[in-house]
Amino acid sequence: MNPIRLLLFPFALLYGAAVWLRNQLYNIGVFHEHTFDVPTIVVGNLTVGGTGKTPHTEYLIRLLSKEYNIATLSRGYGRKTNGFLLADINSTHKDIGDEPRLFKHKFPDLTVSVDGNRVRGIQSLLAHDSGLDIILLDDAFQHRRVKPEVSILLTEYSKTYKEDFLLPVGNLREQASNSQRADVIIITKCPPVLSPLDRRALRDKIAPQTYQNVYFSYLDYGILQPVNPNLNSLHHRTVSKALLFTGIANSEPLLYFLKSQKIEITHLKYGDHHNFTETDIEQLIEEFERINRKNDAVIITTEKDYMRMIGEEKFEPVLSKPLYTQPIEVKFHGDDREEFNEQILNYVRRNKVHSDLSKKENKSNA
Repeated sequence: MNPIRLLLFPFALLYGAAVWLRNQLYNIGVFHEHTFDVPTIVVGNLTVGGTGKTPHTEYLIRLLSKEYNIATLSRGYGRKTNGFLLADINSTHKDIGDEPRLFKHKFPDLTVSVDGNRVRGIQSLLAHDSGLDIILLDDAFQHRRVKPEVSILLTEYSKTYKEDFLLPVGNLREQASNSQRADVIIITKCPPVLSPLDRRALRDKIAPQTYQNVYFSYLDYGILQPVNPNLNSLHHRTVSKALLFTGIANSEPLLYFLKSQKIEITHLKYGDHHNFTETDIEQLIEEFERINRKNDAVIITTEKDYMRMIGEEKFEPVLSKPLYTQPIEVKFHGDDREEFNEQILNYVRRNKVHSDLSKKENKSNA
């Protein structure tokens, strides 16, 4: 661990005491938790970023949107707007944040919304569309004012919450013991091949409660997608040299994958949700020109980072180069996919019946 972080241990104790007190006040009912007629599913984690919330939320969107009318509600981290906002196809990352912008980009017909106040956000969504079947709450595990029917907790294979420390010494937002609020735990970013022994060891490490189902997922990297199809489109296996730039919490799995494809990578790494400046862009271009002397290199970035480039004039120098995004999807190990899908779908079917009955009751009493 970074020695500087160890010096912050007293602050971690103070922070931990404040978080513990807040959770206790919710647990004993001093602070009120809101419930809603519409089924709600929370996707979140105990740490600060890096567990794969966005691709797992996308997985749920694909799973549920075929049969149900769903909406997503996010905080909209990094946006320049305030309050509740419904996204449309023209919304930018400045309006709604990069992750909601990615949801709208990939699923144009999806109802995508943002509000830092999740209670108000749900109320606004229901006022907009009373026929919603499900609301997916992205990164809302710590948002105790909403009591979800299903809470999905993500933790990373390489470092589970049991191996971490509270902020600012480590990356935990709250104590690892609060994982007991989760109904489902997904160990994310596992290797594509995971032995039964590894699964058992990981289960033993996180020690789930008897009511908690544990699943194991990994990231599946697709074919590189050209941002400008008019430029030479290359299959990702033909790329031999690339400048990779990332502004995400954990870029190591992506870096490992690209190197495994025998691509010579020069990596410019920025912080999560990084607001790229003109100086950053100049550095990107200079570095690309340096490695592209033989005209044999491309630029690669993540889908989420690309959302912060759309509609930004300052990115024109980068967009004029052979720029590619790296798609990712979540896959589950073994039988976990069928079991996870069945658990979520059974929950939705069961609670949708209750929701429909509640709505009818409310109408008859009105």
